[in-house]
Amino acid sequence: MHELSIAQSLVSLVERQLPEGVTRVTAVDMRLGALAGVVRGALEFCYGIATDGTPLQGSTLRIVELPVVIHCPECQADRTLEGVTFRCPVCGTLSGDLRQGRELDLASIEYDEPEVASA
Repeated sequence: MHELSIAQSLVSLVERQLPEGVTRVTAVDMRLGALAGVVRGALEFCYGIATDGTPLQGSTLRIVELPVVIHCPECQADRTLEGVTFRCPVCGTLSGDLRQGRELDLASIEYDEPEVASA
């Protein structure tokens, strides 16, 4: 199950991005393309394991799933695919010009603001 290593990498990436003093992350948003080869449910399960004992523990993982989008050379337009046929759904032309669908991206992080030490 490579979703556990993906979740661990995501946690590590988020921790490196946190401003100094942040002790609690409330939510992590990510983009997941249909061709990323990741099972969403498995990633969500592994996220809970990977965040244990970190500032992300108890945070929500919000995933936006992205469909496959190709560029049709005949129509000269980007087209969203229903399946993975790599044919334009309008004219039927084959296209290997993939515009979206492989994403596995950290989109944003929500966290509690660090407390400012008073002098």
